[in-house]
Amino acid sequence: MYRSHTCGELTINEVKQEVTLAGWVQTVRKFGAITFVDLRDRYGITQLLFGEELNTQLDAQPLGREFVLQASGIVSERSNKNPNIPTGDIELAVSSFKILNRSAVPPFTIQDDTDGGDDLRMKYRFLDLRRNAVKRNLELRYAVNRSARNYLHENNFMDIETPFLIKSTPEGARDFVVPSRMNPGQFYALPQSPQTFKQLLMVSGYDRYYQIVKCFRDEDLRADRQPEFTQIDCEMAFVEQEDILNMFESLIKRIFKDVKNIDYTEAVERMTWEDAMWTYGNDKPDIRFGMKIGNLKFPAHTFPSRIAHLQNSLIGVGSSGFPVFDNAETVLAIAAKGCSEYTRKQLDELTEWVKRPQIGMQGLIYIKCNADGTYKSSVDKFFSEDKLKAIADAADAEAGDLVLVLAGREERTRKATSELRLEMGKRLGLRKEDEFKLLWVLDFPLFEYAEEDNRWVARHHPFTSPKPDHIAIMINNNPVIENAEKYLEHPYSNIKANAYDMVLNGNEIGGGSIRIFQRELQEKMFAALGMSEEEALHKFGFLLGAFEYGAPPHGGIAFGFDRLCSILGGSESIRDFIAFPKNNAGRDVMLDAPSTIDEKQFDELQIKLNLK
Repeated sequence: MYRSHTCGELTINEVKQEVTLAGWVQTVRKFGAITFVDLRDRYGITQLLFGEELNTQLDAQPLGREFVLQASGIVSERSNKNPNIPTGDIELAVSSFKILNRSAVPPFTIQDDTDGGDDLRMKYRFLDLRRNAVKRNLELRYAVNRSARNYLHENNFMDIETPFLIKSTPEGARDFVVPSRMNPGQFYALPQSPQTFKQLLMVSGYDRYYQIVKCFRDEDLRADRQPEFTQIDCEMAFVEQEDILNMFESLIKRIFKDVKNIDYTEAVERMTWEDAMWTYGNDKPDIRFGMKIGNLKFPAHTFPSRIAHLQNSLIGVGSSGFPVFDNAETVLAIAAKGCSEYTRKQLDELTEWVKRPQIGMQGLIYIKCNADGTYKSSVDKFFSEDKLKAIADAADAEAGDLVLVLAGREERTRKATSELRLEMGKRLGLRKEDEFKLLWVLDFPLFEYAEEDNRWVARHHPFTSPKPDHIAIMINNNPVIENAEKYLEHPYSNIKANAYDMVLNGNEIGGGSIRIFQRELQEKMFAALGMSEEEALHKFGFLLGAFEYGAPPHGGIAFGFDRLCSILGGSESIRDFIAFPKNNAGRDVMLDAPSTIDEKQFDELQIKLNLK
């Protein structure tokens, strides 16, 4: 055999034993008549000592970085121990060795503080994977996978594979399509999720299903998105929303314990979508810190059901004689704790920050809540001190705080205020990597209005059920919007989805819903989305037909596996936790994919390219 032990397991207990190791040469250090070599494998590093007798052999066949080496000898106690590695008490006094394979000079140093840039390491990913930093990420990914599987197995879930070559049913993201040679002119699609299959499995009687499964979406990429990604995909029959929430918050708590040794004993907070949007500016709030949004003025087109959330808005900033507020759809404020001493330079820098294209605001207004109870603002001449105090109070500001105010179009201003809150939380050290806060966001709207198409679109997906007491609204009303300006008055605008998202530290890590399981309601949903009866049958006739054969009530959830791993690992990018990821252009630069194919393959597929 090539080795009797790994490079990470020898300790003082193995002293005087004869062993054989095999691995990669990390470093070579010559000291006169002796040479030290650090030998590395997946499990760790062991120091090798080549005495005077073997040094002549090393001169004849010198070792280099990343050479594959086999070495045999006696385990000895080190004179200068290294407490930073598990094998630091011993070394291997080499009696014989063999170079199993030589290595070219690596394009970057294979160590944690490597000199290789992202593009270079992606090109030589097989070398990058040798680094401990990357190895630890993959070990964490495996630990999350193992913990999830153990929990689901213990709770009677069955791992069932579903097909990768399916039918294209474009809804939402673009499909990756695959031509069929045996069916010329026809195409498979790669699944964006196993959604319809897991529902069919519920109809088939497999009441607890899961997969840790690849999904595919042809979308533009960013730090937390790849063209192929992994989900922990789960479905349960004969359940209501409460059953799902309890089952899967316990799953995440189990992962915390198994992977991070964290006992997450506190109850998982729950928040409605409306509360999240009006209090934090987005539907996946980071609740590790406060800094809640004060709504100083809300737009005229606000949903009637939201008015109850905006009582603190009635402070009259919209009739102040200050054009920025008077002409704005909405005015929002946050209070940065203990920042009233910000200098003019710091305030100017924040103003430039909100003016960046990705934030898109025209400027920033501030109010300093001084320790002596007075207020100093960039809009002093428009507002009395009492009015400044009222604005500060709406943002829950106290003495010593800095109130930051944005005004403008509703959607942009709310998004910008949310981003500003997160940025201030980061600057103030409130978003701690080692602190984890879970949240359920509930009661999403079932529909969104697509103004450009003058129709409803599903906020989650077309198989999400309305809340039980809102089903009658769908059954008894026509979805057609006759006057686009009055869509908020349509009954469909108030329908809530029986859906839920799990949020961790401001990231959506899972989302799901109770599904529609009656044919009539599913057909009504398709009609609301603008599908004709013929189109619905063409795309989803198999599912509608299945609902006629005793479909049980069911629901489920899918967790973003890559994203969960990246959060637990303290990284902003899921790419760090995928063995062979794509770059931001969707390319595998190691394989040089995607690439062209042979003309013969085009002929077999009966396809012609029409590049413009």
